[in-house]
Amino acid sequence: MTETTTVAIQWGVVIGASLVAAVTDIRTRRIPNVLSGTLFLAGLLWSLDNNGLKGLPGTLAAAVILSLPFVFLFLFAGGGAGDAKLTGAIGAWLSVNESFTALVCICLAGGALGLIVAVREKKLKIVLTNLIFLILDLVRAGIIRKEKIIKSGETAQAQQGEKLTMPYGVAICAGLCAAGAIIWLR
Repeated sequence: MTETTTVAIQWGVVIGASLVAAVTDIRTRRIPNVLSGTLFLAGLLWSLDNNGLKGLPGTLAAAVILSLPFVFLFLFAGGGAGDAKLTGAIGAWLSVNESFTALVCICLAGGALGLIVAVREKKLKIVLTNLIFLILDLVRAGIIRKEKIIKSGETAQAQQGEKLTMPYGVAICAGLCAAGAIIWLR
């Protein structure tokens, strides 16, 4: 199999799975564990088939790199666990370098989608205020006491009833499409 074919299969699977996750996330506000679990196991098998056991550490590192920010968002800022699991599963299909590119693109897509949703819902001021409070809490927690970070999700909301959510699976899919295009055009 040529390198071009391998990359096309790899990114086709990743983008296809993220598209399924995005549609499901829009409809049900959940990303199915069966999708993430199957994608992760298939990524491990893909890596073993293409790279043998020597490629397994890189595969696992890519999964951790891509999922870790979403694990932190889940634990400390009210993000979805499905987002963290999906990004980890996607990382199992990518190299470490591709995971960094994907992570940047997913975060940029998430920021753009968040701003669009906030503007559409006329809640941009609240969202920006919450973001500033969250950043300040995280900085303060790192400087003052590490246990304070656990409460940052509670204190970061300017107005509790004004919480704005979005299906982040859409941002993951959009970010992966952008990352795939960037990597493909290199």
